[in-house]
Amino acid sequence: MVTLTIKLPEALAAKLEALVRRRGQRRSEIVREAIERAVKEAPDSERPSVYDLLQDLKGVGEGPKDLATNPKHMRGFGRDRTHPR
Repeated sequence: MVTLTIKLPEALAAKLEALVRRRGQRRSEIVREAIERAVKEAPDSERPSVYDLLQDLKGVGEGPKDLATNPKHMRGFGRDRTHPR
């Protein structure tokens, strides 16, 4: 699990502490629930793209930087490989 440190205005922190006492939950549980709800309710445009989600994998593989810049890598692209011409 990832640790997140946040700063809250005093008034919001007081409300959070009151909620913690009423529910008998930890602060982290309540904050996690709020974040999960916000993410679930966000429109699709606010959700991370596949590109964003895979940023930590950038550079782990080997090969040409951009396949589209070298014509030899594009040879045969788009052709049906089961029916060669």
